[in-house]
Amino acid sequence: MLKPHPSAMHQRPTASTISGRADVIVLGAGVVGVTTAYSLARRGLKVAIVDRAEGPGRGTSFANGAQLSYAYTDAFGSPAMLKKLPLLALGRDPSFRIHATVDPDFLEWGLRFLRNCTSARFSRNTRAGLALALESRLAMHALIERHKFDFGHEVAGKMHLFYSRSAFAAARQVMALKRDHGAVQNALSPKEALAIEPALARAVGLEGVIHSPEDEVGDPFRFATGLLDVLVRNYGVETYFGFDADRLRIERGAVGITDAAGATISGDRLAVCLGVAAPHFLRKAGIRVPVWPMKGYSFTAAPGEMAPRVSITDTARKIVFCSLAGRMRVAGLAELGAWDPAPQDQPFQALLRLARQSLPGAAAYEALESEWAGLRPMSPSSVPIILSPRPELLLNIGHGMLGWTFAMGAAERTASLIDRQD
Repeated sequence: MLKPHPSAMHQRPTASTISGRADVIVLGAGVVGVTTAYSLARRGLKVAIVDRAEGPGRGTSFANGAQLSYAYTDAFGSPAMLKKLPLLALGRDPSFRIHATVDPDFLEWGLRFLRNCTSARFSRNTRAGLALALESRLAMHALIERHKFDFGHEVAGKMHLFYSRSAFAAARQVMALKRDHGAVQNALSPKEALAIEPALARAVGLEGVIHSPEDEVGDPFRFATGLLDVLVRNYGVETYFGFDADRLRIERGAVGITDAAGATISGDRLAVCLGVAAPHFLRKAGIRVPVWPMKGYSFTAAPGEMAPRVSITDTARKIVFCSLAGRMRVAGLAELGAWDPAPQDQPFQALLRLARQSLPGAAAYEALESEWAGLRPMSPSSVPIILSPRPELLLNIGHGMLGWTFAMGAAERTASLIDRQD
């Protein structure tokens, strides 16, 4: 049975009561899906948004790090990462784990990732990510100006903490590269950073800080829910939840997705915004895409006695702290190749331990309000895959650890693919 979002003003549809054909079906209702639906609907297209969950933002968008890191788009693959891989493969880093497998798709993804670990490709991919992030920032501000809804949005700024001279020196070089291409960032001494963010008084061994004063925060789940209400109310977008598409039909000028019960939704085009589920689904159309999961964890708690106002990323421990609408969101860890989204106790306890080591007073660690894990869809280059392999098909996938940051810009780029076709 298909289940429309509660804000939709139509009856719950069944296989025999599917409404009229859409110009574009958007498959996936996380932040990437709802922003794609918005960019399409704003162009006057009739849009239907479909998800197997019971509502929007229930997957990787639900409780991620919440930082809109417009100035921090450093690609995951780099010469520095290449040097670390042997130790990571041996499990020597508590914040990173590789689930190796002989799966041909993993081996192909891994080889592509290794090719992106050169200095030239790191620079290229970082610049490409920055361009997309800055587009996202402009598009987000235009949306906020056009449609007022509360998702805890704030321009909080962001600090990246470095605990070794070599890491800080390398970060300053990347900062210089990005500043030449529009990023607003500054290198600070520990004393200068402390003057801006007093919570760093308990950050032991700090060597230096990269400050991005224009970076922002916002609750991705509240955003997805709020934007969906705007889409239904202002743009007539149809919503189908509880629809698990397991069949795909593509003909010239037409697509159809069907669930196990035989219900079918038809349209002129299909926009795939499925995150880590995209590779399996796209095989139904004979299309292979290099996307692999990177599992991450988070918890939400009341602020501690020394909670930071500025968003914090501890680069040594690979965790982030985000003040979000009166709560503290802490997220981190990276498990490449973990397909089970359920939180596991051992890595969650590792996140909690690392957070306490990093900023002991940031959160009420003894009274956590929620625990969560999700699968980030990684491309080998860290740049999203936005293309139209067939006239009837749009792909907006592979956003990695910056899906929330990239969402608005990636949506605009996806919608522009139709502009070019028409």
